[in-house]
Order: sequence, then C-alpha cells, then structure tokens
Amino acid sequence: MAKGRIIIDIERCKGCSLCISYCPVNILKLNETTTNIKGYTPLMSIDPDKCIGCGFCAVMCPDSVITVERFIKEAN
Repeated sequence: MAKGRIIIDIERCKGCSLCISYCPVNILKLNETTTNIKGYTPLMSIDPDKCIGCGFCAVMCPDSVITVERFIKEAN
C-alpha cells in the first residue's frame, strides 16, 4: 500500500530526469508518448501504489514541479 503520492505539474516539467535517479523505489520515468506545452517530455509515475512518500523527487526537482502528499495512518 502506498505511503504517499506525487503530483506532477506536467506543463512546467522540463524532463531533466534528475528526480528519476533519486527515487528509491524506481517508479518514475519520462512519459515518452507525450510532450507538454513547452515541448518537453514530462515526468510520470509508472507505479503510484509503490510510492513511499519520501519526497526525494520533490527536493531534487530544480523547478519545484513535484508535490508529495503523505498518507496518515489512522489508529484503529
């Protein structure tokens, strides 16, 4: 079960790939089937259910296009 999720501002992503190399669960890649309004190949998550919410991708993004949401586990 995912511990978090990422939200990508696709239209601002310039496809630099910096975030991809820092993802510890390897769920990020460039979406080579599309381009954004600036003509770049944007980032995508290939398996969002594996996201651990670490935030490394957001910290490494030079343009701050990634937002990380962490899920809070509710007590039973």
